[in-house]
Amino acid sequence: MLYNFDEIIDRRDTGSVKWHYTDDTIPLWVADMDFKAAQPILNAIEKIAQHGILGYTKPTAALYKSIIDWHGSRYDLWLDEQHILFSPGVVPSLALMMSVFTEVGDAVLVNDPIYTPFMTKVEQNGRKLVTSALKEIEGKYRLDLADIEAKIVEYKVKLYLLCNPHNPGGRVWSREELEALLSICKKYNVAIVSDEIHQDLTLQGHTFTPFLTLAKDYEHNVVSLTSMTKTFNIAGIKGSMIFAKDEALLRKISEQQNLNDEYELNLFAYAAMCSAYEQGGEWLAQALAYIESNIELTIHFLEGHLPKIKVMRPEASYLIWLDCSAYGQEDQVLYETLRDAKVELNSGIKYGNEGHLKMRINVACPQAVLREGLNRIYTALSSDDN
Repeated sequence: MLYNFDEIIDRRDTGSVKWHYTDDTIPLWVADMDFKAAQPILNAIEKIAQHGILGYTKPTAALYKSIIDWHGSRYDLWLDEQHILFSPGVVPSLALMMSVFTEVGDAVLVNDPIYTPFMTKVEQNGRKLVTSALKEIEGKYRLDLADIEAKIVEYKVKLYLLCNPHNPGGRVWSREELEALLSICKKYNVAIVSDEIHQDLTLQGHTFTPFLTLAKDYEHNVVSLTSMTKTFNIAGIKGSMIFAKDEALLRKISEQQNLNDEYELNLFAYAAMCSAYEQGGEWLAQALAYIESNIELTIHFLEGHLPKIKVMRPEASYLIWLDCSAYGQEDQVLYETLRDAKVELNSGIKYGNEGHLKMRINVACPQAVLREGLNRIYTALSSDDN
């Protein structure tokens, strides 16, 4: 079927985090899309509601098969049922990994900038946060492998938290970069947890490589985290997966999950996940095409109207990283300038020191909404562009 991504659906007064405003602010921030979910997912949820019994539920053989087929056929990541654990979300899983791979006081390495919970969960769990700044080369981020190795040695790092595809920069790390990173971590026996939640949103011309496909002799120290929620815009239905291939590691993860009974999803999440992986491919292909057109629209608009903004073209997802340093000197002032114009983006400083005077914009919305938001950004910043 043909989906209408131009449809504007009013999300105000629904409890939406993204659209919580009492005025006409355009929200181009938190990472969910303003698109209706795929019809097979809605049908699956409706079927459960019509059945009328909402009892305890466990993963079915069909669910496992849908996960295995999706990841195997698309990414050559072939899993068995025992390699798949369920979790309420990727962020809770990040926190869980602190207990799996480290002790209180151990050092955990992340890149800068990075999705905020990578930093907060390390510190909240009593671990030492160590950061390695990404290098911007020819308009995109690169891993600073020399700095990563130096930090591992200096701080005796036990765990590296990788974000692939990267949030907020949109990089899809190449196979060569990942292999080089793996080599360093193996050299110093550093565990690797790869957050791959944006994997399915990889854009044309780029290839996503699951970390587990590279770790054949290091699987005891590698875990991947992912979810259907970001892919199919169903973040309100909590649910994610933990992938690992080493039997002892899987047992340790399960033991940690059992401490807080955090290994089950609700029946709607199981059903949504299964239907998404079985029948959601058509919706995803259309959504990605629409997102790519919105990315081009945004880049063209900013080049024509606010040329001093440096745009980092994403290789995955609908999030674009903007360097707005020509338009301000203080992060909070820059953020409030846009809020005063009734458009909200994510302030880059929340993603680490390298996010200073940068902003993250979410373009996964109907083009009419995006155009209005871009016009408001222009109104807010254009006086500084003369």
